[in-house]
Amino acid sequence: MEKLMFIQTGFGVDVHGQDVTKAAIRAIVNAIHTNSMPGITDVLPNHDLNKMKVNIKLAVPCDKDKLDIEKVKATIPYGTVTVEVMDGGMLTRSGIFLEDKEDKNDLMYIVNASIETGY
Repeated sequence: MEKLMFIQTGFGVDVHGQDVTKAAIRAIVNAIHTNSMPGITDVLPNHDLNKMKVNIKLAVPCDKDKLDIEKVKATIPYGTVTVEVMDGGMLTRSGIFLEDKEDKNDLMYIVNASIETGY
């Protein structure tokens, strides 16, 4: 990324089902869903949103091998998207095991996200 313009942060939780991808997508949505970048096209090469570069950094507590990177990337509608995965996040108890919610145990998966945007 030649020019870093925005960094947005968020977190996502999967309370039941222990799905690290679901928690990661929720973290990304949490980071970006209350933001607008109306001037971004003014500074992008050729005023083209697809010239935007987006780097997603995810701090994941476990199951990194089960993280669906393509689903994570699809959360961002424009630009070239890269994903970095690192140790972090949190595992904590939900306090209840719900078989009908496909729980494997009573853990919640919490993922942290940092979204870097620029060109």
